[in-house]
Amino acid sequence: MAASQSERKKKIEPSDQNAPMRDYAALIGVFNALLACFLFLDRRSPSSEEVSTGDLLLLGLATQKASRVLARDRVTQPLRAPFTEFEGPGGSGEVEEKARGTGLRKAIGQLVTCPYCLGIWVASGFIYGFAFNPRLTRMVASIFAVSSVADFAQHGYAKAKELTE
Repeated sequence: MAASQSERKKKIEPSDQNAPMRDYAALIGVFNALLACFLFLDRRSPSSEEVSTGDLLLLGLATQKASRVLARDRVTQPLRAPFTEFEGPGGSGEVEEKARGTGLRKAIGQLVTCPYCLGIWVASGFIYGFAFNPRLTRMVASIFAVSSVADFAQHGYAKAKELTE
């Protein structure tokens, strides 16, 4: 049964009600400035390699894994530390964190703790990389994509083992 409107409102954290909108706008500006630079540089490039369906799948899996590693992995916690507070373990080598501070610091903290939010930034990086150096980008993306497939296999194995016990 779907949650009612009032139930959904209750789930909104107080910090979400005081979201740093001006700082979100600044992050949007940075993202779009980077995109504009890429489009300008790509236009001046002699030729860009077309992105095939296989490349899209590779880059998609790589984006999923890289976003998750950057946003939730225990090992990348030092990268997020200036913008986040540790809340506890998140399972499977992950941690739970929340954004710290106010303003831009909080906005960045919210960005770097959300793999879905971070995904568009990571995907853009892979696409920009692909346009300028497809071979190197495929190699880096392959590392993340293979790791992503392995994660799904590990979870599938654990679930199958759990069902047989």
